[in-house]
Amino acid sequence: MPSSTSPDQGDDLETCILRFSDLDLKYTSLINPSSSLQAELDGSTKKKYSFAKKKAFALFVKTKEVPTKRSFECKEKLWKCCQQLFTDQISIHRHVATQHADEIYHQTASILKQLAVTLSSSKSLSSADEKNPLKECLPHSHEVSAWLPDTSCFNPDELISGHGSEEGEVLLYYCYRDLEDPQWICAWQTALCQHLHLTGKIRIATEGINGTVGGSRLATRLYVEVMLSFPLFKDDLCKDDFKTSKGGAHCFPELRVGVFEEIVPMGISPKKISYKKPGIHLSPSEFHKEVEKFLSQANQEQSDTILLDCRNFYESKIGRFQGCLAPDIRKFSYFPSYVDKNLELFREKRVLMYCTGGIRCERGSAYLKAKGVCKAVFQLKGGIHKYLEEFPDGFYKGKLFVFDERYALSYNSDVVSECSYCGAQWDQYKLCSTLQCRQLVLTCPACQGQGFTACCVTCQDKGSRKASGPTQDNFKEECECTARRPRIPRELSRHVQQPVSPEPGPDAAEDGPVLA
Repeated sequence: MPSSTSPDQGDDLETCILRFSDLDLKYTSLINPSSSLQAELDGSTKKKYSFAKKKAFALFVKTKEVPTKRSFECKEKLWKCCQQLFTDQISIHRHVATQHADEIYHQTASILKQLAVTLSSSKSLSSADEKNPLKECLPHSHEVSAWLPDTSCFNPDELISGHGSEEGEVLLYYCYRDLEDPQWICAWQTALCQHLHLTGKIRIATEGINGTVGGSRLATRLYVEVMLSFPLFKDDLCKDDFKTSKGGAHCFPELRVGVFEEIVPMGISPKKISYKKPGIHLSPSEFHKEVEKFLSQANQEQSDTILLDCRNFYESKIGRFQGCLAPDIRKFSYFPSYVDKNLELFREKRVLMYCTGGIRCERGSAYLKAKGVCKAVFQLKGGIHKYLEEFPDGFYKGKLFVFDERYALSYNSDVVSECSYCGAQWDQYKLCSTLQCRQLVLTCPACQGQGFTACCVTCQDKGSRKASGPTQDNFKEECECTARRPRIPRELSRHVQQPVSPEPGPDAAEDGPVLA
């Protein structure tokens, strides 16, 4: 497996940064570590910190590059970030340094952790005098460009979503497997997506990769082919692992690729709850039979089975399996606390879990199993996505929420939610009309026509007043109306209790690829 140059090489530090995955970083004065923190570090640690921060900064900038038609003919580069277009390197570096310090800080911490793991294991690996099987996977070249598909035989317009005769496509996938160098995978994925004009969100960690990308059908086909032939993934991924839906590059505002501790944020270290100990996987047909058996019981309250939706409440609000228990939580990172608070609910039960594409069930089921109270824990392989491909008119009713600008996919005509204002059947989300708010709201055309376009009265009042000063950066994860809802609900019965308060918008850091 390719790895970056060691940070202990002293004077050659910046050279190794520039060489790392061919990332360009010339203006390092913008990213010096804070003096208060660096004063506490010894010389060796300072070098590692500087190396990690430069690498984090360079990777972040790299993910903001956008392809242009002219990029096939020259080396012109453009960057897009926070809905702004940057045409020169100095301006994008200045923007990242001033507006994304928190992201750089967290990325730096992730790189430092990875360095610690790598350095601590290097001696034992060398003394054992054994070849690393991961490194053997990539014997010929550590350069990112060596693992990009040849597109010279295609017209550039064929790769760009919306420029060809065919409609574009969105891919959703994940792969749990140990990765020795997630930073290299991050750089490769960034280059690969830019090469194919794909947008989307990809999370990478030492435990694997989780992504959703959109582009032309040609581009997504090439992307799948590359992933299935790549040495590190070819034995763990198959074509059926990629869920597809109509869409394209326009479904995402930009390309975001990053390295994190978890590929879906449950809030618990993968070292404590591993993907290697999940529930029993059921195919869509097997899961369908189990749900059919559960629903056929006269008294589901007394059943030894629980059908558990482990998604967020604004997802299950517009679509869910009949008879399911849908937790009233707004983030998957609340799921472990929800299980702990309602542990008696699961005692001596058979639990059938499901989520959008399967990824949240992998570690969610592992967490539930680790509690040792369930008879058995099962999970829907491929998630709702794969189930609806096989059973569009099955036991799942309503729309499937997705974490992109489409908000939902429709496989049947059922509408299970209603307008927040008048109560009419309605399941099409829109963002709250108040710029500072990020909540999702269900408001029907009639209510929209009357001006009811905000998530609550408070936001409606804010929207009617003229904002003073710039507001685009003052986003809030919660509005006053959602702040009143309990963070972790306690279930009083087995019945599904759907929330009536407005829906918080999708958290890109959580399900963004959460998505699956």
